[in-house]
Amino acid sequence: MKHGKKYSEAAKLVDRTVQYEPAEAIALAKKTATAKFDETVEVHIRTGCDGRHAEQQIRGAVVLPNGTGKTVKVLVFAKGTKLDEATAAGADFVGGEELIPKIQNEGWLDFDVVVATPDMMGVVGRLGKVLGPKGLMPNPKAGTVTMDVTKAVNDIKAGKIEYRLDKSNIVHVPIGKASFTEEQLQENFNALMDAIVKAKPSALKGQYLRSITLATTMGPGVKVSVAKF
Repeated sequence: MKHGKKYSEAAKLVDRTVQYEPAEAIALAKKTATAKFDETVEVHIRTGCDGRHAEQQIRGAVVLPNGTGKTVKVLVFAKGTKLDEATAAGADFVGGEELIPKIQNEGWLDFDVVVATPDMMGVVGRLGKVLGPKGLMPNPKAGTVTMDVTKAVNDIKAGKIEYRLDKSNIVHVPIGKASFTEEQLQENFNALMDAIVKAKPSALKGQYLRSITLATTMGPGVKVSVAKF
């Protein structure tokens, strides 16, 4: 894979053989963000879990203290007074059964997170084939299946992110934008790592965190020392 000149210049700043302390890694990642847009800073955590076993799955959510820097559009499936609650909390789209054909037939997916009250999951379940592959299906572990729609919407708008293992047992999570201060990124990184460490499956034998890499959207990966975790 051929990289551009900017990437090659940025890559020179990073020593691939070194595992940096989190603060150093964050400072380096910020330096490597040279694109014309505000790049996202992402953390990639390779785990020793085997996601094929249910008891070794990792899934949950954490509210980043400084948000993600991204405006998140929230869709809430609810009925009755919960519709008004969701609207009052600032949900971008609110509705019930009438939204199903719009998503199923018209391919409407103009939202980033879906929240549903438990009594709507029968309806939302019909969208499994559409929402599932996109990681948009509401899930109790992530706090997106709940009667407390106000808290769910508030948390998401405040910077709540979901984390889960992908097929290769890696967790990919954004922790902010390159325009954030190092302190803001460090606080977000700490909040994420606290949640990941707590989420360690009790069934896991052997090393839990194999490697941690920080990278901006267009920048090279910066390895972070896993020693302290």
